[in-house]
Amino acid sequence: MSDHDRLYRGLGYRFKQPELLELALTHRSVSGNRNNERLEFLGDSILGMLVAEYLFQHFPKEKEGRLTRLRASLVNQDMLARLARELHIGDFLRLGSGELKSGGFRRDSILADGFEAILGAIYLDSGDIAVCRDCLYRWYGEHLANVESTSPAKDPKSRLQEYLQAHHRELPVYTVLEVTGADHDQHFRVACEVEGGGRVDGEGASRRYAEQAAAVIMLKQLGIET
Repeated sequence: MSDHDRLYRGLGYRFKQPELLELALTHRSVSGNRNNERLEFLGDSILGMLVAEYLFQHFPKEKEGRLTRLRASLVNQDMLARLARELHIGDFLRLGSGELKSGGFRRDSILADGFEAILGAIYLDSGDIAVCRDCLYRWYGEHLANVESTSPAKDPKSRLQEYLQAHHRELPVYTVLEVTGADHDQHFRVACEVEGGGRVDGEGASRRYAEQAAAVIMLKQLGIET
């Protein structure tokens, strides 16, 4: 069985244009102008729409705020990376030498991007959003079913903001302290300052993730359960 056959079996979809799958698996660290960033952009939009559609249909009584939080629990980087691992996408990624040496095939951000790029590639290959929907429901499996019985917690930044507002305190201030690494593998360090709560630093693979990490530390410093 070829590598592509193994991946097709995992995805539950066989490409008519294998070059689209190759492109979806090609990280920007590979030399040349062709990589999966555009397919990732397309797949991200399709993913958001299909998950929103599922939640809209299955939660007819829920308000927009809870639907938004449910969607966030299903399309965040951690979830997409988990699904990518379940599909063994990391085994097939094409990475530049630097990413190969640093274990990029295990990095959440790269796995999540590959997951979205493959979804975008399937849409272009099939020309049918229903095919993407079927694939997505199959990939999510119990993760999609279990969201019906869970109430996802708000992200740390939102919780911190709401806590401060409820106690009539100034909102937190986030400041980027440092950005290191190559363009395709940046690492951020961000400070979170709260009046009367001091300053803490958080780190992550993007500014957003570093801010969330800092918010978690600040919540703990303020004695709020995380």
